[in-house]
Parts: sequence; C-alpha cells; structure tokens
Amino acid sequence: HVQLVESGGDSVQAGGSLKLSCAASGFTVSTHCMGWFRQAPGKEREGVAAMYVLAGTKFYADSVKGRFTISQDNARNTLSLQMSSLSSEDVATYYCAAADWRACTSAVWDSQAQYNIWGQGTQVTVS
Repeated sequence: HVQLVESGGDSVQAGGSLKLSCAASGFTVSTHCMGWFRQAPGKEREGVAAMYVLAGTKFYADSVKGRFTISQDNARNTLSLQMSSLSSEDVATYYCAAADWRACTSAVWDSQAQYNIWGQGTQVTVS
C-alpha cells in the first residue's frame, strides 16, 4: 500500500523552529522526487522544497531559502523539512508528496501536477 504520512506540525512562536517528518510506505523515497508543499488559508497550494537524493539536487521556494532544509533518511524511508525563523507567513498545512524522479528539475519541481502520491497534511501555526 503506497502511502505518505506527515507528522510534526505544531504551534510555535514567531522566530522559532520546527521539524516536519514524512514516513513513506509501499515505495522507496530515494528513487523518487520528494517534495514539500504548503497551503495557507485562502491561498493556493505552493511548492516549498523538493529533492532527488540520487542526483544530489535540492530546490527551494525563494520565500524559504536559507530558513528551511529538506532532507531524507533512506534507511528509515522518510523525508524531513527543518524550518527555522518561522513567521506568520509560514502558517499553513504542509504536505509531502512523491513524483517520478524526472520531476526534480528547476522547471517543474514545484508543479503539483508532477506529484502522484500525497500525504494528508500537517498543520503549522505561528503565533
């Protein structure tokens, strides 16, 4: 059964840090383009970060560069997103997603249409 399950969402103070995790089952994260997306209230879902570990490529939205770090633990088949210097602009439901490895290019890494496996989301609140 192919599945992604996010965890780690919480309410934090502005300026604080939080780490999100995503556990994959039924497939191997290291052979896929793995991404994080978020959807703020009243806004469309947007790409936050993505990576393809076998090519060593990582992509970040401009709004999170220098503050967020995407990583994988291949032994545990998990994806993570370390977030720091959080602000009200980061309040959203965060989703992890998986795509064919070829989606991890600068042109389409943040295109939702490329991703065919999605988690249920985890909520991040900043006060």
